Amino acid sequence: MKKDPIKPQEIDPLVRAKSFEEVCSVYSEEEALAEASRCIQCKNPTCISGCPVGIDIKKFILEITQKDYKGAYSTIREKNNFPAMCGRVCPAEYQCRKVCVFSKKGEPFASEKAINIHFLERFVADFGMKNNLEIAVNKDKKLSGFKVAVVGSGPAGLCCAGELARKGVEVVVYEALHKPGGVLRYGIPPFRLPQDVLDAEIDYLKKLGVSIECNIIIGKTVFLKELFDQGFSAVFLGLGAGVPSFLNIPGENLCNVYSANEFLTRVNLMGAYKFPEYHTPINIGKHIVVAGGGNTAMDAARVALRLQKLNNIEPDVIVFYRRTENEMPARRLEIHHAKEEGVKFEFLVQPVAFLGDDENSFVKKIRSLRCELGEPDKSGRRRPMPIDGSEFEADCDEAVIAVGLKANQVLIQQTPDLRIDKWSDIIVDSKTMETSIKSVYAGGDVVGGEGTVIEAMGMAKKASKAIIEYLLGQ
Repeated sequence: MKKDPIKPQEIDPLVRAKSFEEVCSVYSEEEALAEASRCIQCKNPTCISGCPVGIDIKKFILEITQKDYKGAYSTIREKNNFPAMCGRVCPAEYQCRKVCVFSKKGEPFASEKAINIHFLERFVADFGMKNNLEIAVNKDKKLSGFKVAVVGSGPAGLCCAGELARKGVEVVVYEALHKPGGVLRYGIPPFRLPQDVLDAEIDYLKKLGVSIECNIIIGKTVFLKELFDQGFSAVFLGLGAGVPSFLNIPGENLCNVYSANEFLTRVNLMGAYKFPEYHTPINIGKHIVVAGGGNTAMDAARVALRLQKLNNIEPDVIVFYRRTENEMPARRLEIHHAKEEGVKFEFLVQPVAFLGDDENSFVKKIRSLRCELGEPDKSGRRRPMPIDGSEFEADCDEAVIAVGLKANQVLIQQTPDLRIDKWSDIIVDSKTMETSIKSVYAGGDVVGGEGTVIEAMGMAKKASKAIIEYLLGQ
């Protein structure tokens, strides 16, 4: 290695814990050039294989070193319509950076020495936004007469829409909520993904010709069959996973026990952190427990701590997780940021009951068991085993359950011909992403269960390719 990795500037933890401003700054030009210069331009760049959408990472980093930022922007845009977004939220330590030659083989996540590919992508993307760069697209005249409906405006839906629009297909995206973005809008806090960045990425799609219609629930407002009656040649289902899972323990129905989905939607989409400027209230406890170990749990914990600070409550947010920190699926960066900001962690802990007051049915305590790790389960992680006699109680006047999400069911329940598996996820052809209904495709969390933004985009790109081949065959 020629140099140590360049870390972006961050807002001081004590300052940012009182704010929803973005934590990490974009690289300066000097920092980007220094980080890009660390790349040794491997003959066989393994980093590309770690990117679900196949960005030519080697090429765009080389273009940065040559100060050809427009070229780098074009290279990224060839494969990814949302670089500013992905540069901020992609779990690079589990993907491109993990297979960087400077990472140790066999490790569960990337080495600190790995090239900061995601920060370089963000630098290029923000340069493109700031300078209003336009990328030429080659639309196929043979596709100009076709219309495709995309259901859901999360990462899968937006990606599929963008890929089709670039080829000349007329695309209409239907979103059930009042703003587009799906989980990008309601699930990810502004300090990780600022709303104006998401808006800019969506505006890029609109410039490609994509039409977005909100407040329309496909399966209620309009049925799937009606889309074909309206002249659509194909449909892509990017329904997402918005149905929360729970712990299924006593007391979970007490007041001030939230699902992470409701908690984050109130804050992110409905502006509860700006109450009373926004009319969405949210209760703030003095002792907040978050159950879970994924990115959603980290988002919920960091949001909860900020809400306490903004309401002049002494911060007391603790994350309970059944395994150890090494097994946590959350991004290493998010765990690090949470700790810096004052979030506490209790590992090898399994909640077994919420205890409330008798008068108003509000949660007051949480009862849990200590655990130890047993043999690996189907996920490959060692199974947490409760320890007899280890029961303990902790103060808890607000809890957030962040233990996973299930596929949205409105359209699925109204479409019996749509084959689903035992988890109620849509079954697709793995090569084309086509469902059991001809010319209906699906991707994202509604297919593979809750995953990452870039994984959803990877499925959407596969589906869009199959849709284009189907349309050309028509």
